[in-house]
Amino acid sequence: MTTVVIGGGICGLAVAHRLARAGTPVTLLEATGQLGGLGTFFPWHDRWLERFYHCVMPTDDDLLALLGEVGLRDDVRWERTSMGMIVEGRHYPFNSALDLMRFTALGVVDRIRFGAVSVLLRRLGKGKDLDNLRTEDWLRGLYGDRVWRDLFGPLFGSKFGAAFGDVPALYLWQRLGRESNVAVRGYPRGGYKSIIDALRASIEAHGGIVRTSAPVRVVRNGIIELDGETIEADRIVSTLPLPALRQVADAELAPLLPQVSLRYQGVVNALFVLRQPLSGHYWTPVLRSGTEFDGVVEMSPLTGPVDGRHLAYVMRYTDRDSALFSEDEHAIAARWTEQLRLLHPGADVEEVHVFRAPFVEPVYPVGYLAQQPAVEVAGTRLLLATTAHVYPSVTSWNSSAGLANRVSETILRTAASMSPDGEPVP
Repeated sequence: MTTVVIGGGICGLAVAHRLARAGTPVTLLEATGQLGGLGTFFPWHDRWLERFYHCVMPTDDDLLALLGEVGLRDDVRWERTSMGMIVEGRHYPFNSALDLMRFTALGVVDRIRFGAVSVLLRRLGKGKDLDNLRTEDWLRGLYGDRVWRDLFGPLFGSKFGAAFGDVPALYLWQRLGRESNVAVRGYPRGGYKSIIDALRASIEAHGGIVRTSAPVRVVRNGIIELDGETIEADRIVSTLPLPALRQVADAELAPLLPQVSLRYQGVVNALFVLRQPLSGHYWTPVLRSGTEFDGVVEMSPLTGPVDGRHLAYVMRYTDRDSALFSEDEHAIAARWTEQLRLLHPGADVEEVHVFRAPFVEPVYPVGYLAQQPAVEVAGTRLLLATTAHVYPSVTSWNSSAGLANRVSETILRTAASMSPDGEPVP
């Protein structure tokens, strides 16, 4: 039973890895010249740097299990990290009850209420239909209007755009479950490239085929067309975002695809190579401070300096049709460097690299569980493994690894029920 996996991001790699290990013939097709999806990298000095920031959480059971299968679990370096907050240009640590009491961006009463509700928030969500409750309605009711307006509203707006208040409260509840108020984060010693390389090596060692620079032109039921080539498969797994899959599906397959309509946020991401660290906080949201970017992620607290330099990512989630998304990268780099120096006047910037990704964060509507498409597309040989399918889990490498488990198990279960000539076993 031959399977073709379209897309060489973490989910596609994990599916192909699991199928190959189980003895299923599998071919993975990646359109670009590099595997990894959002985990891609670029050469810098004599090493590789990631285009986008990543970390491993202690609760990432599916990802950690996957790393164990390729011999990398013990290579994860764990560090205690901290969080900051920049509001109207003022810097705050944001890690303890004492920090909260000193967080003058909120009034005293709101700070007390914020602390009390935050401690109880996971418990307050139990038993509630959070999928059918707007995040804004839930958080306004718990924290009050001012905390929503001055803190949570801008934070959610930076992630989800204009529809931020309509995201199901279940998303936040699940995110809290993943992070569990734990400040410890992990990072593989060889970088995320080591994960991608190990998965490719596993696929190929077990007889699978991995092809890069292989953009799919047309997908039919069981047939994939590339430039001048046709591949037939018993099963096709597509990790393409649904809008991208619709563009390459043929006239017979397209109407069978899920009709759920999801808006996706893309991201513009700038990596600053610095001679000195900034604040020392791993994660710092930036609110109402005269910047286009919404947050700063410093990797040095997690990875240490890289060849004597410190890496900081700044990001802006934005629709892929926005002017910012299509703007010249040098103009973005110059403007964001000035803005970073407004926040950190001593920022010693050596290099800036700007990257973009169009389909990063699905904006799930309220009640999405009832609309969520199935993994198997009825009446076809196609299975879907996309971020539309990870909800209510938070989009992450861990949720992609978990989805890969579900999809590969479905294929293997079907294969086990078929005879060698492809007929169902009685």
